[in-house]
Amino acid sequence: MLPPLPSVPATTAESRLHYVLQHFWQAYDTIPTVSIGYAGTQLQVEVAAVEHAFFAGTAPYSAPPVWREWQGRQLPFFFDDQPARPLLELLPGGRARVQADVVSAAFFLLSGWQEFYSDERDQHGRFPYAASVQHRYGFVAVPVVNYYFDVLKTAIEHVSGQPLRPRRWADGRAWAAFITHDIDNLYSAWKAPAKAALQRRDWRDFVRRYWQHLTQKDAWDNLAEVQQTVAEYGAKSTFFFLPKHQKAANGTPNADYKINQPRLVKQIRALHDAGAEIAVHGSLNGDSVSLVIEAATVWEIVGLPFDSGAFSGNRFHYLQWTPSLTPLVIDSIPFHYDSTLGFAEHYGFRNSYCLPFQPFIFQRGEAADFLEIPLNVMDATLHHPRYLQLAPEEVMPALTPMLQEIERFGGVATVLWHNENFDPANTRNGPREFRTIMEYLRSRNVAFVNGSDICRSFHHLSS
Repeated sequence: MLPPLPSVPATTAESRLHYVLQHFWQAYDTIPTVSIGYAGTQLQVEVAAVEHAFFAGTAPYSAPPVWREWQGRQLPFFFDDQPARPLLELLPGGRARVQADVVSAAFFLLSGWQEFYSDERDQHGRFPYAASVQHRYGFVAVPVVNYYFDVLKTAIEHVSGQPLRPRRWADGRAWAAFITHDIDNLYSAWKAPAKAALQRRDWRDFVRRYWQHLTQKDAWDNLAEVQQTVAEYGAKSTFFFLPKHQKAANGTPNADYKINQPRLVKQIRALHDAGAEIAVHGSLNGDSVSLVIEAATVWEIVGLPFDSGAFSGNRFHYLQWTPSLTPLVIDSIPFHYDSTLGFAEHYGFRNSYCLPFQPFIFQRGEAADFLEIPLNVMDATLHHPRYLQLAPEEVMPALTPMLQEIERFGGVATVLWHNENFDPANTRNGPREFRTIMEYLRSRNVAFVNGSDICRSFHHLSS
């Protein structure tokens, strides 16, 4: 069962405007002095003030969006009650008017309003893609909030006479890629084929596989190989380690390893010494106390004091996220970033945004202190019995339009590829498909960054 919704302050027009503009200005390198607000206040850029009884209630979904053309494509505009009028009017005297309430629309999507107020959850306690407006209206692979920002950008450029350029990444590159690995299993590659042998009553094959398990390194015990594969592309990656070995209360497994094993400790330190970022994979159903203990465990293994901030990332196991609790838990611990928010069932943009952002904490009516680096594509999403089941040759045609959107807006492409899917035996969403994605990213001159690099770029870490 979901916890009862907490009491939250009213989400006012002022709080929506502040939250959205905070992220709008983070998306660009230059900040001209321009006044932006709701119509009727004599501002340089006026945004239509649509009736907002919606934000005084607790309904998870707004009225259906109006579809308008912007920059050559059809886009959904929520809170648009003047669809017959031009979306953007560039007026004389250094003024502009946006007829759709792109501020409230951006807030609705970026804040995760639908998740906070919906009681729809899947078997892992996650807000399901099937319940989302992204699924309902078919725009999960389009960063709609970035397009809303593009409307504001065009208005501001008209008013100020100055071009707004997207932020740049390492070496002045236009966009970035964040390559990550959740380490759930290290010693279980033998289990599925051994079980299949048992079901076939192929005793010889079962004994052979069990003997290999006892005498040889497991195919998923491959951390150094994963790092070397990523390094071939001039990239670095982040490893999220799961400190809890015991199953969750509902029987769902956590790690198949014990993180304090001396051999594994040595491997993790070797990854860190070779330049990999080590981060925390928060276990299932963890509260703030559990997460502190887990974070301290990982910090200690790497040999850093708990409050050093030398590495500072988290992603929850099974992408578990409870909107009324999780942001507060992360904010209470010295994490600089989280990278949980993505749909397991589909690649794309869970909050319709392709840049890192600060989640909205409804209980406080303001942005969290930590940075959320959205997850865009996970290996299991591409081929899993409950998810997309793409054939290998379908992967890049599916992902390329989404990656082009991220490049267009100077965003971050976050890729999750589990170490177990570097096993050569996997021919569906395995090492070959990972390499295909990496080759595309490198061909597009992406900046390969880790979570701490992103935080420094967004001033969440000192240089």
